[in-house]
Amino acid sequence: MNRPDIHQAGVRDVEFGAGVRIVEPCNLYGCKIGNDCFVGPFTEIQKGVVVGARTRVQSHAFICELVTIGDDCFIGHGVMFVNDTFSTGGPARGRRELWRETRIGNRVSIGSNATIMPVKIVDDVVIGAGSVVTKDITTPGTYAGNPARRLLGGQ
Repeated sequence: MNRPDIHQAGVRDVEFGAGVRIVEPCNLYGCKIGNDCFVGPFTEIQKGVVVGARTRVQSHAFICELVTIGDDCFIGHGVMFVNDTFSTGGPARGRRELWRETRIGNRVSIGSNATIMPVKIVDDVVIGAGSVVTKDITTPGTYAGNPARRLLGGQ
């Protein structure tokens, strides 16, 4: 009988700031979580991720390697970050040199079930629930849709 290679979910090799609260079960490893952050259950935050001070990561979020999130951000339920753009027509399959980074500014709120491709997002941005961010956001404001676009008219 074959036995699978089992990896237990857990919290290991994490650099925590002061006053951090996490709700298990979650899978946090090799990352850095700033002061006064909250991490909800059923989240995964991978190796090398940096989460800034006072940021809230709600349940079921996935934050992959090469993501940096600023201070005072909100990451909604089920938000997915992506670092593999399938640039060769399929998954990178361990070829990390094909992965791309994501940088999220300060005071950025990302609504539930949004997907964030490898992009840069400036400070003071709101991303609507269910949006797919495929390009850098260089102007503060509110963005929504697939692909996400800036909402005008006082938004």
